[in-house]
Amino acid sequence: MTALALDPSRPWQLLAEFDRRHRLLTRYGLVTLALGIVAILLQLADPRTLASGVGIWVKPAKFFVSVSVFALTAAWFMGYVRPERQGSRLMRGTVFALIASGTFELAYIVFQAAQGLESHFNTGTPFHAVMYALMGLGAVILTATTLPLAWEIARRPASGLQGSFVAAVVIGLVLTFALGATLGGYMSSQAGHSVGQVGGSVPLFGWNRLGGDLRIAHFFGIHAEQAIPLLAAAVAGASARIRWAAVLGGSAIYAALTLGVFFQAVAGRALLPF
Repeated sequence: MTALALDPSRPWQLLAEFDRRHRLLTRYGLVTLALGIVAILLQLADPRTLASGVGIWVKPAKFFVSVSVFALTAAWFMGYVRPERQGSRLMRGTVFALIASGTFELAYIVFQAAQGLESHFNTGTPFHAVMYALMGLGAVILTATTLPLAWEIARRPASGLQGSFVAAVVIGLVLTFALGATLGGYMSSQAGHSVGQVGGSVPLFGWNRLGGDLRIAHFFGIHAEQAIPLLAAAVAGASARIRWAAVLGGSAIYAALTLGVFFQAVAGRALLPF
């Protein structure tokens, strides 16, 4: 068993399952998603742009959606924790840390956007320098919430789960911190996310198309927690040997590709030059 067989044509069934797994995280994820939609609509009503030429509400919209996906993923994975452990001090602390750090990040990003100012790489005044450092700390805490969740699932997974699927969830959670936080930390220590030539942008994501862009590897790192379990779910019907080979081999390949994309960006080479 990997997950419940849910009918995608009945979204309320899916929402009810999220709610059953962890109501608070689900509600937080839905609220941040709704605020992301509001930020998207604000781009139509407020034409102001940052110094980079990007609309002031673009970054809030992206981060609202990103935090929403992160929270909803954590809510879903709470279903892989034994029911009697979901209310433990460790899990309660994990939920609190996720919501507190995510809310702090989003609040500052929106605060800066409303003033037409950058939130990231903005250290021009002592206030902005301190807030940017606190944002970095908040981002580390947010991604670090994957570790206690991985620990709990690895030690005491819910009954009925395939061992290979449990491993995939744990590996994905650990990689999200190991890759996402590490590569994000490197990026935040630079003058900006672009390396080398700057020009053009990938639709939706806004990644640099002429030179390197550190955001791409960070994106892949953060989403390891979804990618690896989805791979395991895709081979759930195969033999145990194939399942384990897919999970372990796929995890290694995913990590290698993420690091490859990172070093390509550091070298100033564009991943998507077209």
